Amino acid sequence: QVQLIESGGGLVQAGGSLRLSCAASGRTFSSYTMGWFRQAPGKEREFVAAISRSLGRTAYADSVKGRGTISRDNAKNTVYLQMNSLKPEDTAVYYCAAVDLGWDVYGVRTKERDYYYWGQGTQVTVSS
Repeated sequence: QVQLIESGGGLVQAGGSLRLSCAASGRTFSSYTMGWFRQAPGKEREFVAAISRSLGRTAYADSVKGRGTISRDNAKNTVYLQMNSLKPEDTAVYYCAAVDLGWDVYGVRTKERDYYYWGQGTQVTVSS
């Protein structure tokens, strides 16, 4: 089992940047494929970015491609989401998620149902 705790959210002006962090505890962090999702008020939770266990393969939602960067530091048991050029439509609660894909060390997942562990979320608010 793994516990996930997000941090780094806050209030930022449009055009600004934030770096979200997700610290993991429990089983070996490097065993997990990691993802970021977000949920805006009145909307369903949506995929943002994901990173594989090995080789740092990544996937991004079209809405953040070119503005977001997911990375991981296995020595620190942490995954990051750097978001630049923030827009008001990026306002949401951002969630970190993890799944052990077993043999698929290079795989990434973009569906909410593919992830098993979830953090509590961190609020990001972008003002116009």
